[in-house]
Amino acid sequence: MIKQIRTDQLKPGMFIHDLNCGWLDHPFMSSTFHVRDQATVDKIVEIGIRELYIDTVKGADVREARPQSEVNADLERRLQEIAEKPVDKPVVADLKNEAVRARRLHGEANKVIRHVLDDIRFGQKIQVARVEPLIDSMVDSVFRNQDALLPLARLKNLDDYTFEHSVGVSALLVAFGRSMKLPRETIREVALGGLLHDIGKAQIPDSILNKPAKLTDDEFARMQSHVAESLHLLEDVPGISLATLQVVGEHHERFDGTGYPHKRVGEGISLYGQMAAIVDVYDAITSEKVYNRGMPPTQALKKLLEWSNHHFDPQLVQAFIRAIGIYPTGSLVRLESSRMGVVIEQNEGKLLEPVVRIFYHAGQQHYVPPEIVDLAKVPDRIASFESYEKWKIDPYQWLPA
Repeated sequence: MIKQIRTDQLKPGMFIHDLNCGWLDHPFMSSTFHVRDQATVDKIVEIGIRELYIDTVKGADVREARPQSEVNADLERRLQEIAEKPVDKPVVADLKNEAVRARRLHGEANKVIRHVLDDIRFGQKIQVARVEPLIDSMVDSVFRNQDALLPLARLKNLDDYTFEHSVGVSALLVAFGRSMKLPRETIREVALGGLLHDIGKAQIPDSILNKPAKLTDDEFARMQSHVAESLHLLEDVPGISLATLQVVGEHHERFDGTGYPHKRVGEGISLYGQMAAIVDVYDAITSEKVYNRGMPPTQALKKLLEWSNHHFDPQLVQAFIRAIGIYPTGSLVRLESSRMGVVIEQNEGKLLEPVVRIFYHAGQQHYVPPEIVDLAKVPDRIASFESYEKWKIDPYQWLPA
């Protein structure tokens, strides 16, 4: 049986089923392994993990621990409660029209951040003036209709993860900031922080960034140094606000003080740093990488809820979920009727009933004539998330264009 335990209950002889943290938040080769000694237990505690999952069939048990199924049922209930709360996301542009602009903008954004990282590698100064028009365009697009840009920001090329992740974080921060009703200029500054939050990784060797094996302690520390490297690169750069620097410098801090680089606690972390931490983790754990499979969006949202017991402000996590939806736009889903499609729009106030473009029948395993289905108006419901990779489906083909 799979059970959730606290790290103070972990002992040698147990089998870890899931370390219960993001891939880049631990130095182990895998999130699943046998605990051989106390040194391993100490390292898990040291890196800030509070709760994890053990397999009691493969290792020692903790009798009073909660079964994973019980934990998951509780998270499902919490998601349902969030979904029932009203959401205010006014749409001022038709999705089809905005999608054309969003595709062009997404391609431009990836090129811009690639050039910024290349400039850094060659020792050149960051030119904020080059990035600012892009940020303005991203803010404008999300304000017109966020369902056009956000699904594109989720799609990443395995070889281009570092800069495409930055674009994804920036776009998500705009949507998050808008849902929090932050001033537009503040959203712009936070979005710039999202785009630049990982620029320090340009100073880290690719052999560490893309290492498909366990990082040594020195390599793990080098990876974490990217925060300080990013702040150093932004020193004396004109046009960088405090909000931008807070996003860059605090996106790995955690509410319970287990983050880095300064182990800040609670309100010692700025609002924008806390928002960036949530968005950064969400985008990272839902992305496919050379060394780790991405998880479905709703599973990732449940993880954020679970981690908000310690690592994130629960109210901010709930606000983020309402901002992007229980079934985020761009997700491939299977309906109870066995039809499959991609979520293309959110229904305001009905997060469990988005608009889906149907194009495949999973039971009969063949394509069907494309059809737009508003789940708020039909009896069909979403049964599960599906993987584009598993079904060999090109997501770009079915997103609005």
